[in-house]
Amino acid sequence: MNEIGRGQKGKLADIGCSGPFNVTVEMAPAGLVIDVACFGLDANSRLSDERFMIFFNQKASPADAVKYDTRGDASIFAIDLARLPASIERLVFAASIDGEGDMKRLGHSAMTLGSARFAFSGADFDTEKAVIVGELYLRDGAWRYGAVGQGFAGGLSALLAHYGGAEDTGAKAPAAPAPAPAPAAPKVSLSKVTLTKPGERHVVSLVKGAGAPKKLVVRATWRDNGDSNSNNDDLDLRVGVLLPDGRMNFITAPDRAGAFDKAPYVHHMGDVQVASAKQPATETVEVNPALAQLSGGRVALVFSVYSAVGNGSVSVASLKPIMRMEYGEQVVECAFDFNSSKAATSSSVYTYVIGTAIIDGDQISLGPSGQTSEPGSENTPWLQWDGERVLVTMDGPMVFKGKGFDGFNGSSYRYS
Repeated sequence: MNEIGRGQKGKLADIGCSGPFNVTVEMAPAGLVIDVACFGLDANSRLSDERFMIFFNQKASPADAVKYDTRGDASIFAIDLARLPASIERLVFAASIDGEGDMKRLGHSAMTLGSARFAFSGADFDTEKAVIVGELYLRDGAWRYGAVGQGFAGGLSALLAHYGGAEDTGAKAPAAPAPAPAPAAPKVSLSKVTLTKPGERHVVSLVKGAGAPKKLVVRATWRDNGDSNSNNDDLDLRVGVLLPDGRMNFITAPDRAGAFDKAPYVHHMGDVQVASAKQPATETVEVNPALAQLSGGRVALVFSVYSAVGNGSVSVASLKPIMRMEYGEQVVECAFDFNSSKAATSSSVYTYVIGTAIIDGDQISLGPSGQTSEPGSENTPWLQWDGERVLVTMDGPMVFKGKGFDGFNGSSYRYS
């Protein structure tokens, strides 16, 4: 890998980016919540078409010229310059803090593209809330790259305004007396909610009609804790599903992955067994938004990450798991601070609840939990209806991948 320094520039063709390629921005957040975005700018360095701001709430540009994905703390932009319109002459990659903190807390981070890597860290900044990391730009008919590493005082909204964009605040403009001009590109929605405390809830509206999002996507992410034991970083995401009649099912991968289009209408996308400091582990579950309707009433879900006694001792505080739910443009993160939980710092606690959800008709109520199993216990989080509420206890049966569960009926449950 060719290490490049701040301010260095060159032709993309010289670093092996002659066709479609990826730009990866790896952030070491050190407790910060960081969003990464790509701004597609015109010849005047303005965001004249807001469809070319690519980030967590708008993951692809027209013609898929730029597409966004994540892997742990890495944001990956798939770039196909041939698909860009002639009006876009610059792509700027920026990272911004969502919430409190400043960039001087940032750990060792990098932007990579082709054979080039630009490294930076919090030592390069002070109280800035954002960093313009790097850019691709068109000059004399050839696309070039530049390592910028410039701090920026404001957050994502300020970056958007800096490049001439407008945030969608949801406010309605007054009626114009004259005929309206041709419709402009839609304003960018920066809507994201982060929940950090037990008892906090956020309600997400389920959209109906042809334009409704087809999937509710839930991702659990955790990282290597830096000790010498790689086995204890192998957590797994498990979903408990409480049906309207009180029965309960569990979804685990790979053997009880569920299904999206048939019961239980929850599908685990696959087991991930490796986490590292540079590449945190992420497991993904897709939930059918019509789950409650298809199940005959309210449904509750509990999302937990778990280990096993045989994997060795570990504490949840050291792995920093978070849950992120995406439904169209509505994004909610459950990021409970496990460092505030005495149980979570124990090396003999093996199950941690990272979030709960209730799907009822046309809405989802979501919140963090922070509950843990008893020390030394491999029991599963268990759900019960209590009027309009759901009770979460840590006394369910042991359910691991390789050991399926058929459900609950009365005072007994059956294993398959």
